[in-house]
Amino acid sequence: MSATTPATGDTGDAENAESAIRLGLAANLPQFVLLVAVNALVGGMLGQERITLPLLAETVFGLSAHTAALTYILAFGATKAIMNFFAGTWSDRYGRKPVLIAGWLIALPIPAMLAWGPSWAWIITANVLLGVSQGLTWSTTIIMKIDLAGPERRGLAMGFNEAAGYLAVAVTALATGYLAEQFGLRPAPFLLGAAYAALGLGLSTLVVRETREHARAEAAAHPAGGPHHAELTTRQIAWRTSVGDRSLSAASQAGMVNNLNDALAWGVFPLIFAARGLSVAEIGVLGALYPAVWGLGQTATGWWSDHVGRKHLITAGMLAQAAAIALVALGGSFTVWALAQVLLGAGTALVYPTLLAVIGDVAHPAWRARAVGVYRLWRDGGFAVGALLAGIIADIWSLEAAVWTVAALTAASGLVVAARMIETHPEKTR
Repeated sequence: MSATTPATGDTGDAENAESAIRLGLAANLPQFVLLVAVNALVGGMLGQERITLPLLAETVFGLSAHTAALTYILAFGATKAIMNFFAGTWSDRYGRKPVLIAGWLIALPIPAMLAWGPSWAWIITANVLLGVSQGLTWSTTIIMKIDLAGPERRGLAMGFNEAAGYLAVAVTALATGYLAEQFGLRPAPFLLGAAYAALGLGLSTLVVRETREHARAEAAAHPAGGPHHAELTTRQIAWRTSVGDRSLSAASQAGMVNNLNDALAWGVFPLIFAARGLSVAEIGVLGALYPAVWGLGQTATGWWSDHVGRKHLITAGMLAQAAAIALVALGGSFTVWALAQVLLGAGTALVYPTLLAVIGDVAHPAWRARAVGVYRLWRDGGFAVGALLAGIIADIWSLEAAVWTVAALTAASGLVVAARMIETHPEKTR
């Protein structure tokens, strides 16, 4: 369903421009599909690392301490979290498209640095750049899809966005696992990333259109009063999203814990699987299975949250993630770990697009991009927290102890959502 915003300008040209802006997936389908494709390329840039880097740390660079091996996730997560915040602010100030293009420009040297970097410092630097790039590109594709979709199909829009990104993570992880098995850990797996960066920059520069006016049109028709009014400073938005609003703050902490456990899956699970004797190709299959289920599931769960509401799906998803992580610690075979990866993917599919839909439900269109930036600051900060926490616990005790700790934190996060979040879907709050 789409909505045409009424003309509000003083001149005929302004009225025509305003009336031409229509909200809804059907009304903006070509650009929406294009942005889904662009976000798939963004996800592919992340997928090139999922299998190869944990193995590179040990076999190529000789990093035996788990904390040292996970420094690349810490570098990635910290920089991505910070750039998420700036992406929201800059996209309001300068427009969405310039921020998207800047993110792709920063991505261009990353594959070469990963493929031929002579020291671990090069890998860390590449992951700093990857965090900056992902923060700018992924945030803006989310903001642009929310701009286009309008309020009624926000969950579905986020489902498609996240599905595209994480299916690309899965496919690329599987492909890089195969390439690493056949041709070695470097440079072959990272040539995919070079192709993704070039194509993403070309599409974003030549074909993607600016969507900021869609948000402004929605804001013009949106009630300005009440607890979610438009007149908020960036500091007030940060406070409200982080602490002040029950639903926004519950979503922020759940997002952080979600990516905390994703850091575990990225950096620790491959080490556990390798230590138990699995081949690189088998590790690649397991590494791809989790984001594949996650990605495919989100097209359904985003739609589902538009019909049944957000809160219960998020709670169930966090508890499912906790159970899956515990199963990894208990398991000892490829089959058991495959089942755990499927369950982890299903739980994450329930959570990931639904949390973004909560932000879109609550935030006023005038400050929604900044609220998305603050939420993603917390969410992707979970990569850094997860890498540090898992690395320290693994060094002091064991990899399995790190897994059990993260399982417990994930379950606790789901209970916080159950206790604190208020249902946010517009039709379910009436």
